[in-house]
Amino acid sequence: MNEMMDMMDIAFPHLGIYLSNVPKTIYIGGFGIAVYGIIVASAMLIGLTMAAHIAKKTGNDPDDIWDISIWLIIVAILGARIYYVIFMWDFYKDNPMEVLNLRGGGLAIYGGVIAVVLMMVVWCRVKKKSLPLLLDHCVYGLVLGQIIGRWGNFFNREVFGEYTDSLLAMRIPVAMVRERDISPLIAAHMTEGTNYIQVHPTFLYEGLWNLGLLLIMLFFLNKKRFNGEMALLYFGGYGLGRAWIEAIRTDQLYITGTKIPVSLVLGLMMTAVSLAIWLVQNARMKKAVSVSEGQAAGAMEEKTVSVTEEKAVSAAGVVPSASKESKEQAPAE
Repeated sequence: MNEMMDMMDIAFPHLGIYLSNVPKTIYIGGFGIAVYGIIVASAMLIGLTMAAHIAKKTGNDPDDIWDISIWLIIVAILGARIYYVIFMWDFYKDNPMEVLNLRGGGLAIYGGVIAVVLMMVVWCRVKKKSLPLLLDHCVYGLVLGQIIGRWGNFFNREVFGEYTDSLLAMRIPVAMVRERDISPLIAAHMTEGTNYIQVHPTFLYEGLWNLGLLLIMLFFLNKKRFNGEMALLYFGGYGLGRAWIEAIRTDQLYITGTKIPVSLVLGLMMTAVSLAIWLVQNARMKKAVSVSEGQAAGAMEEKTVSVTEEKAVSAAGVVPSASKESKEQAPAE
């Protein structure tokens, strides 16, 4: 593996992978288009298609997804950007024009998710639709979109972790990386005679985690017991994965005035809240089943007692009241 890398190269040395001329921008007729933007746009479209497919496959109306799709895209981008800017305000307050520079990245998935859920709450109330059911469809598209979208970070040379010498270690020319993303630990491992950093490819970790989550969600697609269960599985599963991945990232967004990564805290909160709601819902379902079984048992016992009484009366030679009345009304011979 080379000790000096060309500016546009990316390598995974322990896997024997060396990628030359990995572009950040492609040019069509002299007009430059960021690869990051192409991937994010594709991820959104494919994600919406996935959500509509899931709706149709489960016997629901896929048009609900397409009716809300344009709003989902707009709100997701705005929410993701606003969230990122808020928690990177120390940088943007001195560089206000950079707030509109989406070509350089800076979309926080949590901001997009929060904004989309709030918008869906309003939409479902206006349209008289079931929010838990709609969420169950959309989370499939969301997780697939995240899997694809994370590769935009790869082309942007961002969303990586601390220094590592593990199997999946990734090397990037230092000149292609934002200075603020190079931690003291990474800098300490930059050896003389090289021009790259070697880091955890956390964008890849998250993509693989989400792929596993998607496979689990597909397995339980027709096994869910209540509307909203797939949404809880996504929020809980993604939150757990994001928490440990966030812990090793160098581009963390911090809670204002602290050194606490906000996405790590949100991830743990999402997992805890999702688990709590799932446990409560399951307890309610078990209670409902228990009550139903009790009522069924009571009805069966009543029927059994009634049949037993009839048999006892018949054995004693007593004519049932209806038969007795018939005899009384019959003419005398």
